[in-house]
Amino acid sequence: MAIIAQHADTLLILACIFGFFMAWGIGANDVANAMGTSVGSGAITIWQAVIIAGIFEFLGAWLAGGQVTQTISKGLIHPELFADQPHLLVIGMLAALLGAGTFLLVTSLRGMPVSTGQSIIGGIMGFALVSLGADPINWGEIVKIVASWIVSPIIAGLIAFLLFESIRHLIFNHPDPAVGARRYVPGYVFLAALVIALVTLIKGLSHIGLVLSTGVSVVLAVGIGLIAAAITTVLLRRIDLSPEARASDRYRNVERVFGYAQIFTAATMAFAHGSNDVANAIGPVAAVVNVIENPGQIGDESQLAGWILILGGAGIVVGLATYGHRVIKTIGAGITELTPTRGFSAELSAASTVVLATWFGIPVSTTQTLVGAVLGVGLARGMRALNLSVLGGVFAGWLLTLPGAALFTAVFYFILRSIFV
Repeated sequence: MAIIAQHADTLLILACIFGFFMAWGIGANDVANAMGTSVGSGAITIWQAVIIAGIFEFLGAWLAGGQVTQTISKGLIHPELFADQPHLLVIGMLAALLGAGTFLLVTSLRGMPVSTGQSIIGGIMGFALVSLGADPINWGEIVKIVASWIVSPIIAGLIAFLLFESIRHLIFNHPDPAVGARRYVPGYVFLAALVIALVTLIKGLSHIGLVLSTGVSVVLAVGIGLIAAAITTVLLRRIDLSPEARASDRYRNVERVFGYAQIFTAATMAFAHGSNDVANAIGPVAAVVNVIENPGQIGDESQLAGWILILGGAGIVVGLATYGHRVIKTIGAGITELTPTRGFSAELSAASTVVLATWFGIPVSTTQTLVGAVLGVGLARGMRALNLSVLGGVFAGWLLTLPGAALFTAVFYFILRSIFV
């Protein structure tokens, strides 16, 4: 405890810097999953994606990021085992942030989309193994998270496949596809609005002091979904769907309609991404702050400070604005050819899967969830629609993430320990 008392201000400043660096890495790399399909389908430009994601990533992190944060900071390891040496826990979390952030920097420079969740988990496991061995690691929680990496892409892929098939059946196979789009697109927007409103009302608003019952939240979410659907209906009437326009290209107009709808789902995906992935950056920061403020109460419940959520949200936005375009280009056009209808299906299914995971406090990988969703819409056109060489590179990157982040973290752990201990 003497080491923490002696270097408290320095350790706190380093936690903020390293946490912001890790959040920057999330924005620069993982944001491709939130915006890549929108850019790849041509619905929005890269800079429009930056603006949309900048707003909704920050809101997701600030309003709904607390639930998953608690799982990352306390669920992965048994912090009480560091009760006699709390400074090792602080140094280890700092090393995990720096190691995982460095791994994301390297992969982002190469345009490789990897899981930021796997990065920070690898980092935390790396410092735990080199400091106290395997005992501090909560292997049961690790198994649950690894299982979610397998289950979440499958669920997202299945939902995306069914969504796209429903669009094909209800709209593309309609005698007049443009009329079908006007009739059914508001329903799809309702689903997206319902999902984002539910997680915000039930899980997010407690952070700003507003606690609503589940029943009230559901009623309000349905109301918000109906308003979004009504606005969509009005906007659709402004699109030129005249017989002359329809005759020129009956399917092009449908894609135009979903291009507008995809702006909404892109915002939904960004919100869901921010709510879930902010934990990868600020969970270790929260753990460091709690130990510094209460070195004798390791393992106790503690309040997550609001400024930590804001720090993580701001770092994600900066990372997205400065370096997100590289990985956006890789994901948006690499795996399969995306159109607004396919991008819409992938984004809505991935957002729904991530939001459900956030609801239960499970830090799923947005990378794997959205790749699963993109695979789902790609498979709707057959295996030949998928670029298997790109997929092979993506899967290889996933396998390297855990050991790579752990290795970087082990190196930084020994360096920091030599400085402070």
